[in-house]
Amino acid sequence: MTDVQVVRVFADQAGNFGNKLGVVLDGAKLPDPVERQQLAAELGYSETIFFDNLERAEFKIYTPATELPFAGHPAVGAAWVVNRELGKAPDVLRVPGGEVKTWQDGEDVWVRGPLASVPPWWHERLDSAEAVDQLTGPLTPEQDATQLWAWEDEQAGIVRVRVFARRFGIAEDEACGSASMRLAAALGRRLTIHHGNGSLVLAQPGPPSYAEVGGPVVPDYL
Repeated sequence: MTDVQVVRVFADQAGNFGNKLGVVLDGAKLPDPVERQQLAAELGYSETIFFDNLERAEFKIYTPATELPFAGHPAVGAAWVVNRELGKAPDVLRVPGGEVKTWQDGEDVWVRGPLASVPPWWHERLDSAEAVDQLTGPLTPEQDATQLWAWEDEQAGIVRVRVFARRFGIAEDEACGSASMRLAAALGRRLTIHHGNGSLVLAQPGPPSYAEVGGPVVPDYL
């Protein structure tokens, strides 16, 4: 039986909400990609990660429907898990999309990832944060990898966001790191993102072709 731990990435300041991440510390016990995909689908989290080498912070990422070369929410969660397990925060994460720089700023774990490796999210701005709140799904059925957003406070860089991701086997993603990275890069500024039902994501542009995303991670005991 595979041991799966769960953490919540991008929790709010009180430690509530956040996007659940399945974590398999000993991926060597389940090396078959087909079996990994089956487990990720059974768990139903936005992503589940499988560590192939914990010491090297080397892991692979699966949504319920497919493997991803890189994604923000699992990368932030992985950095926190390595720090918890080894007692030392990693400088670099190793995923199929390449090496990912990571660091900690207070309670927030950050990663810098290549935009070329993140999913091709469609961004659509709505008229108000209230319009985002009232969504019951994407605007059209064809929007299967879509971030819908609006300014809460444009001057302060605060946005309200929801992400619908049926393409990846997720009806709605509670807190999507890669879509947040793309939005920060597109707007060219640091953002505080009120995501999903109550999650909090921080994102900002990085060096050319990169963006950065961060936030707190908490263990999930439910």
